[in-house]
Amino acid sequence: MAFSKEKRKGTISGIIFVALVAASATYIADLGPVKALGISPLVVGIVIGIFYANTLHNHFPAEWETGIVFSGKKILRFAIVIYGFRITFQQIAEVGLQGFTVSLLMLTSTMLIGIWLGTKMFKMDSDTSILTASGASVCGAAAVLATEPVLKAEEYKTAVAVSMVVLFGTISMFLYPVLYAAFIEHAQGFLHMDPKTFGIYVGGTIHEVAQVVAVPASVPGAPEDMANTAVIVKMTRVIMIAPMLIVLGIILSAIARKKGGEGSKVKLVIPWFAVYFIGVAGINSLIHAYTLGAAAETADLIRHTITQVNIIDTFLLTMAMTALGMGTRFAKFKGLGLAPIYTAGGMFLWLVIGGFIITQAVVTII
Repeated sequence: MAFSKEKRKGTISGIIFVALVAASATYIADLGPVKALGISPLVVGIVIGIFYANTLHNHFPAEWETGIVFSGKKILRFAIVIYGFRITFQQIAEVGLQGFTVSLLMLTSTMLIGIWLGTKMFKMDSDTSILTASGASVCGAAAVLATEPVLKAEEYKTAVAVSMVVLFGTISMFLYPVLYAAFIEHAQGFLHMDPKTFGIYVGGTIHEVAQVVAVPASVPGAPEDMANTAVIVKMTRVIMIAPMLIVLGIILSAIARKKGGEGSKVKLVIPWFAVYFIGVAGINSLIHAYTLGAAAETADLIRHTITQVNIIDTFLLTMAMTALGMGTRFAKFKGLGLAPIYTAGGMFLWLVIGGFIITQAVVTII
């Protein structure tokens, strides 16, 4: 046990150490040049963690390891649950059936394509393939973090998936504004998108929430409708992580049961933290509804409190990501080769091209 009498001091010290590194990551992410790139503190945290794991690891007390592991497991689950305070069901209703349909189709198709590319085409292990696919199909690094406990994957596989999210998500962040301003905005017929449709496209296909926010901000003269639609569609994808993880848990249990034979007993894997995540989103939806009819002063206080909760949650996620980085050794990457890049690259092409086609088709039909 992490907090047994023998391990308690080392665990607490390890948690404090992770928190200090996460605080440094938060500070770096807020610096002008880093912030302009839309790089979240989660990404900075895992980079620092990986640097620590491969350079300074042996110079720190081994007893701290229990605290580092605790941060990457228990704190992670709690942070994912609290992530529900960023979402309301009212937001999903705002974008209507079009945004929901694009989100559902892109999540499902990207997940299936990513797993197929990883396991069948490029011969990666299933854990790395699923983690990489979840990052591209749902919400970037946060989705990878949420999927890791269901798979019980090793830290370095999570690091690989996150690095792919960073690479291709960053490319998307620079590519989409250029595509819109130079081509999509002035095109004719099927190739043209109005600002709202482009917002659906951005929210339905780009990896990270921060990257989705950055794209409309980078489009000269972009109307507010584009930015609002993009963020709401993106948050619709985020909330879909819960049912996706539940379905994944059921599938993994079925596969394990099949491999174990008819007489074997395999426990159904239900990621309860994903269920709690939906519950928190529901609570947040009720709070949001209450603020609409509350006095201005009360509503502002509630919104301020939710904002502070989200700031704390981002820090906890940064701690979890940092801790996962601290468990990542470069030696474990040997044998993967370029397979993760090929897999993530294939999904990236699908998101850009397939996402464009699906968005236009859905907006036309619905």
